[in-house]
Amino acid sequence: MTAASDTDSTPLAHRTGPTVGLVAGGLGTYWPQFPDLLPQLRRSAERVAERMRGFDARVVDVGFVSDAEEGATAADRLRSADCDLIVCFLTTYMTSSMVAPIARRSQAPVLFVNLQPTASMDHESFDTGQWLAYCGACPLPEMANLFERLGVEFRSVSGYLEDERAWERIGRWIRAAGVRATMERARHGLMGHVYPGMMDVATDPTLITRNLGGHVEVLEFDDLRERVPDAGEAAVAAKLDEAREVFEVTDSVVAEDFRWGAQVAVGLDRLVADFALDSLSYYHRGLSGELHERLGAGMILGASLLTARGVPAVGEFELRTCMAMLMMDRLGGGGSFTELQALDFTRGHVEMGHDGPAHLAISARRPLLRGLGVFHGKRGYGVSVEFDVKPGPVTLFGVIQRRDGSFALLTAQGRTGEGPLLRIGNTTSRVDFDCDPGEWVDAWSATGIAHHWALGTGHRAADVRAVADLMGLEYVHLTV
Repeated sequence: MTAASDTDSTPLAHRTGPTVGLVAGGLGTYWPQFPDLLPQLRRSAERVAERMRGFDARVVDVGFVSDAEEGATAADRLRSADCDLIVCFLTTYMTSSMVAPIARRSQAPVLFVNLQPTASMDHESFDTGQWLAYCGACPLPEMANLFERLGVEFRSVSGYLEDERAWERIGRWIRAAGVRATMERARHGLMGHVYPGMMDVATDPTLITRNLGGHVEVLEFDDLRERVPDAGEAAVAAKLDEAREVFEVTDSVVAEDFRWGAQVAVGLDRLVADFALDSLSYYHRGLSGELHERLGAGMILGASLLTARGVPAVGEFELRTCMAMLMMDRLGGGGSFTELQALDFTRGHVEMGHDGPAHLAISARRPLLRGLGVFHGKRGYGVSVEFDVKPGPVTLFGVIQRRDGSFALLTAQGRTGEGPLLRIGNTTSRVDFDCDPGEWVDAWSATGIAHHWALGTGHRAADVRAVADLMGLEYVHLTV
């Protein structure tokens, strides 16, 4: 199961990738002095543009600047392009006055890239013109000083043109720019009400827009109710077929509950499409088996399928964790709804997971649908999703709300391992943090995180740190 492609019906405009502006430059005084220099630098700039497109970025190349006037023209073009990130390629020495208009007018974060042609010069044969092609490091401190004095955040990556270490760092910034763009333009559905008593998960929707951007669309369970009854036999049958293809349906699943989950899933698809949602956080307690209670209990199948398509749908009204799941998905790590379950001091594992919606793309094997006679802590019953996360490196990613209303992005990295798992319709992970499980849980809890977060595959703390940087958020990485 993978995330949706651009051809999926879900209306996610941000799937086209970030818009990255590229401006390359050097000191124009050199061009008549060394006629071979500028053509070489232009070829390098073309190669940088080509490599950046490989990160699913739309590259807006505004050309090569040689003086402050051309820098001002490039700044206006970059601003018109509505860039998510601007890459300034220092091909050789250039003055800070050439970049100042870009820093002042562009209204997008800037990344300086200093990539010399090869790993080292041929010192025996190079003349001045050939050396100048390797001189991109020379103006880098000047640019940092300029940005400090202008009050603009400075970022840079130095290396050589085909240096894969440098390109991994550049790709990290491009991925982060894509996440920032997603969050700035996203539409988040918030349906129902907070789980009674969970003060840690309660979030003022305005704080989402303040800290992350986007819009929170307040929905009623009635909006879903109106889309479920008339789902249609053909649509429900197709959803049942999809579920049978994706999941292993255990004998515990009651046919009537399975069909109801598929019917609700069709309604969820319609809800997401009608409101152009990029995420959905929901909860409704309900009473005595009435329709709203049945809708809340029937969400898990459809919400898991949505999450696997890149539209995280989470229960318990957990808006901030839904944001972490959306960002983790865009970073390529999946991102499943997670909380602490137990500690295994014998094996040194922290056991974590959650009932309800899960990101199917990170399952170690074909996920199960399990029938439950009761949902613990919630009203209702029906089908639930069960799997264990792929063994290997994982990243925990949560959004902390500080007392002043600001957000902080929190990460921790570990490895999932083998071990006994409960068969209770939950996602489950056994995570080894190379320390005493009790000490780790104490340190994690002390960060101020709520009791839910996203768990994604791969070690992605550096990516999250870049996201926090571009979004102007506090970043916390836990090591014990």
